[in-house]
Amino acid sequence: MKLIIAYIRPEVLQEVKLKLYEVELFSLSVTNVLGSGRQKGYTEVYRGIQTEVNLLKKVRLEIGVPEDKVDVAISAISQGAKTGQTGDGVIFVLDIAKSLRIRTGESM
Repeated sequence: MKLIIAYIRPEVLQEVKLKLYEVELFSLSVTNVLGSGRQKGYTEVYRGIQTEVNLLKKVRLEIGVPEDKVDVAISAISQGAKTGQTGDGVIFVLDIAKSLRIRTGESM
């Protein structure tokens, strides 16, 4: 098993979910996060004071997949999240040493 962690723009979440559902990957966790990367943030004026915003809103997806579905999952996430602009996101793939379904005790 592998754990795929993807950081994407919040506005593309629905499209990424649809792409994952098309390849029959339905189990995922979604978390709202703040982060910085190559996008670097922006400057805005709030109540007359100029402020630098360098932590931007992102969505973190976590998906546990069998090794034979890793490339399919990465492709689906990439297709759904790509806008062609800086800040589209990043995908990490990690090994899972062990996983266990709590209800049945089944090892995956």
